[in-house]
Amino acid sequence: MLARFTVVAAIAASQLFSSAEPLALDLKAPLNDLFAHARTDDTYAVRGTLVYHERGQAVTIDDVKVSVRGNTSRRESECAFPKLKVQLPDAARRTARLFDGLDSIKIGTHCGEAADNGITIKFGRLPNEHSPLRELFVYHLLEAVGMPTLKARGAKITYIYSDPQPARTPRQDEPLVRQAMLVEDTEAAVKRLGGTHEINEKDFTNARAQFPIAETARLAFAEAMIGNFDWCLKMADGDRYRCNARHPLWNVVAAANADGQARPLMYDFDVSGIVTGHHPWFTDVFTAEFSPTKSPAETEVLAQIQRTRSLFSRWDLDAARRDFMNHKADAYKALDQSGLDAGGRRIARQYLDSFYRAIATDDAFYRPVVVDSDARLYGDANRRAVCSASGTIPIGTPVSQPLQTNGGLVQVWILDALWHWAPPARCAAVHEGPVWIEAGAISRDYPSR
Repeated sequence: MLARFTVVAAIAASQLFSSAEPLALDLKAPLNDLFAHARTDDTYAVRGTLVYHERGQAVTIDDVKVSVRGNTSRRESECAFPKLKVQLPDAARRTARLFDGLDSIKIGTHCGEAADNGITIKFGRLPNEHSPLRELFVYHLLEAVGMPTLKARGAKITYIYSDPQPARTPRQDEPLVRQAMLVEDTEAAVKRLGGTHEINEKDFTNARAQFPIAETARLAFAEAMIGNFDWCLKMADGDRYRCNARHPLWNVVAAANADGQARPLMYDFDVSGIVTGHHPWFTDVFTAEFSPTKSPAETEVLAQIQRTRSLFSRWDLDAARRDFMNHKADAYKALDQSGLDAGGRRIARQYLDSFYRAIATDDAFYRPVVVDSDARLYGDANRRAVCSASGTIPIGTPVSQPLQTNGGLVQVWILDALWHWAPPARCAAVHEGPVWIEAGAISRDYPSR
């Protein structure tokens, strides 16, 4: 195991992120030209003008380079107004003190003009002004509980199309004012935290080899807290959970220092459950019947929390639980001070309540799970086999309290925390109703003491 990441030569955050006050910005550029080309060409950029106010005076930065950023969000089916990156000219560092030391800023935009509960079909993104402000809250929440991540600040941006098109909604021949979020560049974050460089996906091996175990455990807990599934981190050789085999790193920065030590930084939360309220794929993987409250949010939290039991020792799990419990008051204070919309506040409280219930006690955290490598699913008490093609039930799979008992069998709800039966291997018996398994295959003592 690597020693804990040594923070050396850490630097303060940019002045841009030294305040929590929303920043007013004007951005003028040929945005139609940008959106028409940059969705398929990630090198395409246009030139524009950025304006902000300092001490009552307008500061204009000419010749900024504006490009589209993001992965799925750049698709027109996801965001009519995608995320942006604004690169600053060298001269701006001398004349614009707010951006001193920054090469660029990343903008989390409103994405679109959908209704409050209208998420996109493919990836479940919330395309309206609530999205960047809810994601901003996530960054502040993570900072409140001591998680290393990027700095973020709210903004109200006036977008001015220098190439407006007629008959568009909203109108482009007048300024478009929308809530947004400014996000620190990953390179700047690495330096701020005392790192020297970012390990790219190609050179990253796995978390067990390159991250301190305690920091990896806290990362996994934090992702569970916010209901985020849009991340990948290869935990060890042979890890094939969800996307980990394809992407050893996804929405996780591996920040390394000169000694070769590395630590994870989490970022990009616009499709997390705490932002969107729900996921379009939920019923393909989980059933809310597993949750004591029948809540999809609680089910998502439980799934990722229970998965940690297959990744870390009991000592590491309990250490992570203590750390988050010590920050519980800070988490709720961040929510109280967030200024979220009413729907966003309700959703955020659901996730936080679910998370802290799930880790508060040994009884809540060490739920019954499958511990027998030969355990199988049955459709009834007569041992009618179901989903035989999927093989045995993975060790560590959580089960509910028994609904019925018959001889040596118990009927339970299954939580597919390890995504064993996720599409294309979906098992209707697991997702649509309770199943029967051997009572002796279940235990709370996992991982063992």
